[in-house]
Amino acid sequence: MIDPSPSGHPGLNLEAVTAWLNAHVSEPTGPLEWSLIAGGHSNLTFELCSQDGRRWVLRRPPLGQILATAHDMGREYRIISALADTPVPVASVVGLCTDVEVNGAPFYVMDFVEGLVVRSLEGAATLSPSQRHAASESLVDVLAQIHSVDLDNVGLADLGRHDGYIERQLRRWYGQFQGSQAQNPNLDLPAVDEVFQLLMENLPAQQATSIVHGDYRLDNCILDRDGKLAAVLDWEICTLGDPLADLGLLWVYWTDPGTTAALPQASPTSLDGFLRKQDLLDRYSAVSSLDLSGIDYYIAF
Repeated sequence: MIDPSPSGHPGLNLEAVTAWLNAHVSEPTGPLEWSLIAGGHSNLTFELCSQDGRRWVLRRPPLGQILATAHDMGREYRIISALADTPVPVASVVGLCTDVEVNGAPFYVMDFVEGLVVRSLEGAATLSPSQRHAASESLVDVLAQIHSVDLDNVGLADLGRHDGYIERQLRRWYGQFQGSQAQNPNLDLPAVDEVFQLLMENLPAQQATSIVHGDYRLDNCILDRDGKLAAVLDWEICTLGDPLADLGLLWVYWTDPGTTAALPQASPTSLDGFLRKQDLLDRYSAVSSLDLSGIDYYIAF
């Protein structure tokens, strides 16, 4: 897994990062080895390993990004740091570097969390049915914990606007679609216009304002040996808003036996042991005070 190449990766100045890490850990790290962790579609994620076996994870923006990205890395670092003393499992952060002279872009480093990321049927098959059941319950319970974080206590009350989340997202997505249409006049999808209008006309009242992960699903979490969540990953699009948006997305990503997966990442949950979609909703309802009678809207959203 580890590539010992001294030249590193185009997104990783190994010598400079090593020097930076030496200044932010209690003991010098010595020479580092690295590997590019698969699975990210946006920010680059590297595993770093010292000669004595200590391991960290470095996150930085993708290559070729022209716009300043210190805010993006700082935002993700801030969220993970704020959640450190809550029941939400996250990796411990080491530090944030906004000096682009070190590695060509801002980055942050966190401790490596041992465990399994389930991205395929093959990965899920390595878990026993009891571990799959535990993973399902833990996934829902942690989502409810995310949504119950006291924003003022953790210092995240100013992370984003508190109201109008669904409407803002709809207008943003529809604007992006219209921009694509302007560039490609042959892009004729009247169903998109119809769905946008229907969703806008039936906006639900936002019951609460919470942290919204934005991409909460099984393969964005690390499982421990018992199948429970050891850490939630990929906080890059996290904001504040309507918590049921996360639950609706989790439902979409979940696949019951005999049904078609919305995305390849959703297919592992069709194996025995995983909760069924309705079970997910029932468990969230049991551990949350929110009314799920309108969940179909959020699934459509």
